[in-house]
Amino acid sequence: GDASDLPPALPEEFVDAHLKTVGEGSGPLLHRVFTVDVRDSGLDAAALMDRVCADLDRAAPSEVVTFRKKRGRLGEVAVGDEYVVHMPAPWNGPVRVVHRDATSFRFATLAGHLEAGQIEFSAHDTGRGVAFRIETWSRPGDRPSALVFDVLRVGKEIQLHMWTHFCLRAGDLSGGRVTDGVRVPW
Repeated sequence: GDASDLPPALPEEFVDAHLKTVGEGSGPLLHRVFTVDVRDSGLDAAALMDRVCADLDRAAPSEVVTFRKKRGRLGEVAVGDEYVVHMPAPWNGPVRVVHRDATSFRFATLAGHLEAGQIEFSAHDTGRGVAFRIETWSRPGDRPSALVFDVLRVGKEIQLHMWTHFCLRAGDLSGGRVTDGVRVPW
């Protein structure tokens, strides 16, 4: 990749000793985008994001991941909120919300996360409905994690499953129908 594959700049107020930036990781940067188009939902992008943000677990595949809020009010996603993303095995990862607007929010990883980087969840209105998107910029958090991600490829496969299902469930939450499945360009 090149500079276009780097994550957005982090707001200075969130850069502290707890934040784990992509530069602190080990191994190659993985930049992925997962997108699903939804038709006939009756919701615009902002309303879909409000529905997703009211309870992240409604869109998350429960067999793989749950979101537990550690800082912030339940029922919303706001800048400064912190979560622990619980996954099977030693995959739990603390994250902080570093961006939120009407149609998107972005997490940055914190110390103790298996990865180092950011992930953004967003929706936008299209001429035919709503598109829901998850974009990740991450590297394994350390050398043992690099083994899991880059050699064994287990981490990449879990991410593929998790975020594909999250996109499909966001489509379900919209009340519309997903067209053409989830796109994951390589």
